[in-house]
Amino acid sequence: MSPLDRALEDYLRLRRALGFKLARHGRVLPSLVGYLESAGAPTLTTRLALGWATALEGKPDEWAIRLSIARGFARYLQSLDPATEVPPADLLPRKRSRANPYLYTDEEVLALMDAARTLRFPLIRATYKTVIGLLATTGMRIGELIGLDRDDFDREERTLLVRNAKFSDTRLLPLHETTAEALCDYADLRDKLWPEPEAPAFFVSTPGKRLLYENVHTTFLYLVQTAGLRPRSERCHPRIHDFRHRMVVVTLVDWYRQGADVAALLPALSAYLGHSCPAFTYWYVSAAPELLALAAERREKARGQRR
Repeated sequence: MSPLDRALEDYLRLRRALGFKLARHGRVLPSLVGYLESAGAPTLTTRLALGWATALEGKPDEWAIRLSIARGFARYLQSLDPATEVPPADLLPRKRSRANPYLYTDEEVLALMDAARTLRFPLIRATYKTVIGLLATTGMRIGELIGLDRDDFDREERTLLVRNAKFSDTRLLPLHETTAEALCDYADLRDKLWPEPEAPAFFVSTPGKRLLYENVHTTFLYLVQTAGLRPRSERCHPRIHDFRHRMVVVTLVDWYRQGADVAALLPALSAYLGHSCPAFTYWYVSAAPELLALAAERREKARGQRR
């Protein structure tokens, strides 16, 4: 193993010990090390980092991402070898364009669940109907949902244990009674069809294996088309991740309607979503007309009380 290979292994181990997944880093950084070794370079320079980042055909945004990954590794290498150069952050500026969240209505969620009836096999129909319902009510990340095991659902306590989430967090989610009942119904059907599955996963595919993200994504696009959902604009398309946005907006609207202290409750919502602090939850607070109206009404009442 070369010194650069060893440094990369140590870098990834250190960052992952801090809670970062670094799946993409683990895939692309070995090619950077190979690029440096092919050039006979003992360490990383800005010129070499730029050459590696732009070596593959692709869009400038992709080059900027690759250079950003190299920049993190360069900072680590510089702590070992001062001759290492850290590429400037603005060398390949990335054009960031956030997609507009698609805020599913209750009717659209039901339409997606109903579209699952058109899938071929009974188990897969039940799987995707329950998956859509669980995403809509809990705002879970799709990776967290796929990673659920059978024992993570507690029928008696009506809770769901989310393990190995983002930043390696583990959290316990209390479930609404109707959500818990839906999970019970699904588990009963799953156990009847697959009493001895090949995987301990809670949600399984027709062969009894854990769901794959690629297949979930493809099936979701089919459900969107079958349900008749259409993009609301060029930058607002139905996405799986948008169920998290919907859950946040729906929860805040309910709190405003109830006259609750939203600021005091926000940390609880952040914890439920798996965020380390409320600041990360603000990313999911979208400008839904009803939410804006309720917030404005609350603000006007507060102003009137101070006068």
